[in-house]
Amino acid sequence: MSVLFPKVNKPREWDYRPIYYDKDKEARKDRKLARLHHGSFREEHEKNMTELRRKRPSRLLLLIALLAILIFGVYILL
Repeated sequence: MSVLFPKVNKPREWDYRPIYYDKDKEARKDRKLARLHHGSFREEHEKNMTELRRKRPSRLLLLIALLAILIFGVYILL
């Protein structure tokens, strides 16, 4: 049967989607590319670490306060 009806592949269909200019999208892309400069990951890491160091004392005070309340509660109950 392939001699009488050889298989012929269909030609590709033309799939054209026009690209429209979006000013907001271009501005977002430019801001993103401006942030990604050499050493930006190091700067972000340092900023995060200083933020963690700043939060650490407040966390420590919270833990000490919770421990004091727990000890006071156990003392009252017993």
